[in-house]
Amino acid sequence: MPILGIDFGSRRLGLAVSDETGRIALPLPPVECAGAEKDLEAIGALARERAIERVVVGLPLGLDGRKGAQAEAAERFAAALREGLGLPVELLDERFSTREAEQALEASGRRGRKKKKAVLDSVAATVLLRTYLERRAGAAG
Repeated sequence: MPILGIDFGSRRLGLAVSDETGRIALPLPPVECAGAEKDLEAIGALARERAIERVVVGLPLGLDGRKGAQAEAAERFAAALREGLGLPVELLDERFSTREAEQALEASGRRGRKKKKAVLDSVAATVLLRTYLERRAGAAG
């Protein structure tokens, strides 16, 4: 049951996919945002290609847990995905996924700000999806 994780952003959509067992999260190349319609088309094509059965979108809440403009945009994006793909789409608090992704990239020795930014969103999506998979496994076990 492949699950797609999306780190929603205004410039890029970081992506990650689970393995068939739903235990491992793997990064995918990000999608450069090209407008809502084209972004949904790109995610739809990926979902069909990978036989995705569920989507998890990061909800960027403020540190105090409040929703700002970016969180509201992520909610609209998730609703459009739900309607357009006909798949279950869940939102997951992503407050610390980008920071955890930055730490992982630093620990891996990645150099160069430009190169790091190019993969950061998908690493954040991987962190988000891994968190979702761990919580789901904990609830099932």
